[in-house]
Amino acid sequence: MLIFVTSEATLFGALIGSWFYLRFGSVQWPPPGIEPKGPAIPLILVGVLVSTSVPMQLASRAGQRGRAGFAWLLVALALVVQAGYFAFEVHDFKSDLGKFTPQRNAYGSIYYTLLGADHAHVAIGLVLSLWLLLRLAGGLTRYRLVGLRAITLYWHVVNAITLAVIGTILSANL
Repeated sequence: MLIFVTSEATLFGALIGSWFYLRFGSVQWPPPGIEPKGPAIPLILVGVLVSTSVPMQLASRAGQRGRAGFAWLLVALALVVQAGYFAFEVHDFKSDLGKFTPQRNAYGSIYYTLLGADHAHVAIGLVLSLWLLLRLAGGLTRYRLVGLRAITLYWHVVNAITLAVIGTILSANL
């Protein structure tokens, strides 16, 4: 798990470093014709996503106590919220593509790369949570408990990464 967390930190550290390298090398960021994202909706959405760490952590603890049904319910609750976040973000991503493209300039390129990588991690998390729900429906085993703890950690890492990504993108407003 340490290797996973380290590799994710390296990937997103490089992407965020690229954002700031490009930003500080530009006269205007974002370039003329591209409006920076307003902070209200992204901050609310990232708050909603980060809040799913609570039911995931509670699910992990419920699993450790042998309460598979309660763990399943908590994972399902987190999954619904995470899926709602993802659906809105995909819609917003598509809407942004109508305003500017990755090929237009360095801003577009790093913006879509950074957000796309984050969204891909959220999508993977959704698939992992669905798999976990299917497995937990059959009861709790030692193997499933390890899966529950690993997927909980995955969501904690993705939530922290999403905070960093949204913070980076909103820095264009400063």
